[in-house]
Amino acid sequence: MQKVITDDMDALLAIFPPHIKTPLVQQPDISELLEVVLDLGRTPEARFPRREVVLHKQEIGETDIDYVVARIGNFGDDNRAGIERTLHRISAIRNRRGRIVGLTCRVGRAVFGTIKIIEDLVQSGKSVLLLGRPGVGKTTMLREVARVLADNANKRVIIVDTSNEIAGDGDIPHPAIGHARRMQVATPSLQHAVMIEAVENHMPEVIVIDEIGTELEAMAARTIAERGVQLVGTAHGNTLENLIMNPTLADLIGGIQSVTLGDEEARRRGTQKSILERKSPPTFDIVVEIQERDRVAIHPDVGEAVDALLRERPPSTEVRWVDEQSEVRIEKARAEKDTKAKGKKEPKETKDVKLHLFGVNRSRLLQIGHELHIDLDIVDNLYDATILVTSKNYYRRRPQKVRDAESAHIPVYVLRGNTPPQIRQFLSTLYSVKESEKSGGFQSALVEAEEAVEQVKEGEAEIELSPQGAYIRRLQHLIAQRSDLNSHSLGRDPNRRVRIFKERAR
Repeated sequence: MQKVITDDMDALLAIFPPHIKTPLVQQPDISELLEVVLDLGRTPEARFPRREVVLHKQEIGETDIDYVVARIGNFGDDNRAGIERTLHRISAIRNRRGRIVGLTCRVGRAVFGTIKIIEDLVQSGKSVLLLGRPGVGKTTMLREVARVLADNANKRVIIVDTSNEIAGDGDIPHPAIGHARRMQVATPSLQHAVMIEAVENHMPEVIVIDEIGTELEAMAARTIAERGVQLVGTAHGNTLENLIMNPTLADLIGGIQSVTLGDEEARRRGTQKSILERKSPPTFDIVVEIQERDRVAIHPDVGEAVDALLRERPPSTEVRWVDEQSEVRIEKARAEKDTKAKGKKEPKETKDVKLHLFGVNRSRLLQIGHELHIDLDIVDNLYDATILVTSKNYYRRRPQKVRDAESAHIPVYVLRGNTPPQIRQFLSTLYSVKESEKSGGFQSALVEAEEAVEQVKEGEAEIELSPQGAYIRRLQHLIAQRSDLNSHSLGRDPNRRVRIFKERAR
């Protein structure tokens, strides 16, 4: 699976003043350039995947900003502009008077061959929703989807292109979208209207839409799907769980509603009386979580996946990745069978704790684990971890790794210092958590949090839970968050505990 990349780098370089362009051209890894940042009163900076470099000692002045602005397209309401017939994006930062004081010049690349990993899904005729963190390649994949469906599958494809992200700036779309047609959007607030216009006026078989982010756009997507048109789009959020907890976009996966069960039905299901259920069929049939550029997790039946998550069961997922030989590998993870419906008690399964380290000394951690007779499982991939371990110095900077973990609901344990005593305390706490999970304390702590949520919903001002370790407290906070309640931790270890409460009126 060979990828071909085109980036129109010469067109981007031509917009910069000579004293910025010259050192930029001299960079040995210019083919990997991500963006150039120009801020008034600061030195120009180029950003690469693994480094950042100052291009010139001279600070950026108003003449430099004006030089660039004069060589690009007009800025829209979203403060984005482009370079005609390219995929490059220039975003502006303005002062209170509207004057541009900063520019982010991001490289746009057409990558041919990115959708081999999901090509069978998009050619199935089912609607597909792509999720992933910013910069992981959602728009790049969406662009390739439009080209493959238009050129290879000979379908009538229309792209609703807000900010000209997919097909580039100017009236003539970039060749990367093939024979797909592009409808531009005058202002982001009108994206939903253009989505409906595309269906009503141009008879598409497929509509491609980037960044569904408002309730009106979610409603427009449902209207399009109900008319039998295939949708391929992206939305804000990294995982399917993000959409479930997002009231604005939950309609994309069927919408969530609270249902009160009768006593007998609650006993039969083995649940509380107040539960969450899916409201209607999902707009999108398939959800693809882009974990890395060559690794995705697929929910092939969104309805079943949402139902499983609401019942706190792992959904059936399919993980695909590209190996070193550029072959697509597939691994299916089966969901646990719902034995409760048959009146059988579901066997309890203990999962080992998997640690992902960020800014923490690995060899020191392993050594102290050996001294405490704890067999540690340290993983290199964040998304394989059950806990991200980092230090206070790293955490306070809010790096991308920490934001990714929090978005994926992976608990983050913050060490006050990267020292043996702090690591020893952390491992002792973690080991206790693991033991409590085996003895049933883990499950009882989560049940206690769920019961507290119900009491607060019924009128209690606040409920304090029993003291727990950091890992369990994190899960208790997530239970409160899922029910739109507030929570915080109080006290000191070993008596640190979670308090759940409603937001107080000010």
